[in-house]
Amino acid sequence: MQLLVTAGPTREYLDTVRYLSNASSGRMGYAIAAEAARRGHKVTLVSGPVELPDPAGVDVVRVVSAHAMLRAAVALFEECRAAIMAAAVADYRPATRRDQKMKKRRRSMSIQLVPTEDICAHLGRDKGNRIVVGFAMEDHDHHEHAMEKLRRKHCDAIVLNGPGNVGGESGEIEIFRDDIGWQPARSGTKAQLAGAVVDLVEDLIATGRRDAGIPF
Repeated sequence: MQLLVTAGPTREYLDTVRYLSNASSGRMGYAIAAEAARRGHKVTLVSGPVELPDPAGVDVVRVVSAHAMLRAAVALFEECRAAIMAAAVADYRPATRRDQKMKKRRRSMSIQLVPTEDICAHLGRDKGNRIVVGFAMEDHDHHEHAMEKLRRKHCDAIVLNGPGNVGGESGEIEIFRDDIGWQPARSGTKAQLAGAVVDLVEDLIATGRRDAGIPF
């Protein structure tokens, strides 16, 4: 089975050196890609800027911005059976990017931000009979916000995690799918949690539940 995995943060540049980003290490997405490849799947990983080596047996496409990740993901998804959207894509980018480094001034300044493309929602809208698994990072009203994302992004299942997972070697996740509901929380290393996510994708495909999320 051919899979697409996204991982890591994106960088949205204000000028030639400064950018907006987040603290994502990419470890979860890389662990998922590595586990899927270990099981014999053909995996392409679209990765934002991280300090991780390429997983064995995985084709890696490195990008920087949300727009570049969108273009790569859309092109690659054409040949894939499922997409696992583990990247922590920046929600906003500067409305304009300066072609020179901004000089520091002793006064406040404002920067206009505009939303970046929603990559997971884009793939979800066009998935047809393919599988899209989304990720939700929430720090309050966890289940409510995760399920809202599942519906809005047309995902087949959603993996919920919290800020405590960012950057670490281990964490905790909860998985929601419509036929089972919320599964019990799982804790472990990110390699162990990756196994649960790959199990999820394999089961969604094996049981033929192309629309395992809320019907649309």
